[in-house]
Amino acid sequence: MKMGVGRVSRGGRGARDGTMVVMGTDAGLGVRRALVIDDERPLAQLVGSYLSKGGFEVHLAHDGSGGLDLARTVDPDVVVLDLGLPGIDGIEVCRQLRMFSDCYVVMLTARTDEIDMLIGLSVGADDYMTKPFSPRELVARIAVMLRRPRRSTSVGSPAERLRFGDLELDLDGREVFLGDQPVALTRTEFDVLAALAHRPRVVFSRRALIDTVWGQGWVGDEHLVDVHVLHVRQKLGDTALDQKYVRTVRGVGYRMGMGQ
Repeated sequence: MKMGVGRVSRGGRGARDGTMVVMGTDAGLGVRRALVIDDERPLAQLVGSYLSKGGFEVHLAHDGSGGLDLARTVDPDVVVLDLGLPGIDGIEVCRQLRMFSDCYVVMLTARTDEIDMLIGLSVGADDYMTKPFSPRELVARIAVMLRRPRRSTSVGSPAERLRFGDLELDLDGREVFLGDQPVALTRTEFDVLAALAHRPRVVFSRRALIDTVWGQGWVGDEHLVDVHVLHVRQKLGDTALDQKYVRTVRGVGYRMGMGQ
C-alpha cells in the first residue's frame, strides 16, 4: 500500500495483526519513533504519513491492546493516542503505558468539553488535541515537544540538587524526593516543577511556563498549565489552603514555595 511518503509495509519489527510500520524517508540511526493508536484507520494513516514525512519511524495500531504491545516492543518517543478506542479505551491505555514508559503522550478526543482533557491529562498525557485537527499542527507540536531538553543543562548545572523544606529535586537525574520517598512525576510534570524550582522567587505566568517548558513554538490552550500544576501539587501533598511547595499568585501565575 503506497502512501506517497516513505514506505508502508505489513509486518516488520513489532508488527502484529491490525498494525503496520511506516518508515520515514530519513529512517535510520537516531530517528525518533512515533506510535499512533487510533481505530479510525484513514486518520491513523494520515497522521502516520505526516510523521513519516517529518523523518519519524512510525508504528500504527488500531486498538488498545495492540497499541500497548507495540509500545513495549518499539519503545516510542511519542504516542498519539485516541481517547475513544474500542475495548481498552485511551484512558486505560495511557494508564497502563505509564507503568512502563515515560514517552510523551498526545491525546486525541472527539469531544469539545474539558472533561476528556482533564481525564486524559490525569493519567499522564502531556498534551491533547480535539478532533477535527490539523495533522500538520499535531506534528509541529510533537516536534516542539521532542526538542525539550531531557537533562538539567536547560535549568541548572549538572548534578544540581534543589531543596525546599522536605522536597528535593535532582535536576540531572530527573528525580524528586519528598523526605526519603521518591515522587513519581511524568516528564512534563517534572519539567514544570523544575522550571519553578530553578527560579524560586520568580512568578511564572501560564505563557512564561509554556515558553520555558513546552517551547516558544507551542500553540494551544494555555490552561493546560493549570492541569499539570494541579497534578504536581497533588503528588506533593499541597492543597488549596496549604500551598507549601507550589503557590498561586492570584492574577499572575505560579511560583515556588519554600516548603515551610
